[in-house]
Amino acid sequence: MTHLLVQKVEKKQIRKDIPEIHPGYTIKVYQKIKEGEKERIQVYEGLVIAMNHGHGVSKTMIVRKMVEGIGVEKIFPVNSPNIAKIEVVRIGKVRKSKLFYMRDISGKAARLREVMVGGGKYSTTESEAAPVVETQAEVTEEIVAEAPAVETATETSAEGAQTNMDL
Repeated sequence: MTHLLVQKVEKKQIRKDIPEIHPGYTIKVYQKIKEGEKERIQVYEGLVIAMNHGHGVSKTMIVRKMVEGIGVEKIFPVNSPNIAKIEVVRIGKVRKSKLFYMRDISGKAARLREVMVGGGKYSTTESEAAPVVETQAEVTEEIVAEAPAVETATETSAEGAQTNMDL
């Protein structure tokens, strides 16, 4: 009985204005900061490396960014009233749910393959998604189609030297 009451209260507190977020997304988190009596909004842009507590009010995410060559990670409660909004900047294609390996790599190695979505808006539906990078087979087919034809027969000299076919 009490479990049902807790679920009803939690359901009212879950925010519906937050976009769908997954590991590999680069996001901007607009966080409300209170300093004395003043309140301001601070933007924190980084890569989502983990989503913890995948359900309910206690859902959190770990966002990582580089500041002057040093990695900084921050844990945000997704349903917190201190978050003004969350904006998806880029969608990276990843195959893991926890990207803790990003802590050990830097520079070009730390880049993720990006998924571009038509219309300029990011969405997770597969019908709109189009991969940025072509497959190796597609690239090879294009190169072969564009390459000039090369003759394989060898020329004979004036003295009547043997060709590759005579051997």
